[in-house]
Amino acid sequence: MPENTLYENHPSMFRNHPVWFIICVMLIAAFGLGLLILLVWWIRCIGTKLTVTDERTILRKGILSKYTSEVYHSDVRSVQLSQRFMERLFGVGTIAISSAGQGDIEIVVPGIPSPNKIKEIIDGSRRQQRKGAERTSD
Repeated sequence: MPENTLYENHPSMFRNHPVWFIICVMLIAAFGLGLLILLVWWIRCIGTKLTVTDERTILRKGILSKYTSEVYHSDVRSVQLSQRFMERLFGVGTIAISSAGQGDIEIVVPGIPSPNKIKEIIDGSRRQQRKGAERTSD
């Protein structure tokens, strides 16, 4: 059965750091330096993509070089979610996922939109997989 993509997004620029975004825009008018900063920031955001399917979570980074990390939901040990006050207002946050096979966190994505939705998808997938395992063991 093919995997279904349930969530796919890039980190947000403005909603993640609205103050820095405004400062960069002001630097464009003052020195032009802000344009370079915004361009590098935008390339980093576009080059980072988090995909959550019904079976796994995949983080892809890079434009010229590529880095990929994936964690199967059946192997997830913990999902950490953090949101500062401003991030909560703008609906973004940092999601961190660790698996049973590793000692530390494997996937960390700051500034991702709807982090609660990602956590709910992963938790729901883990519950379904446990129920499926219980049925097959009966």
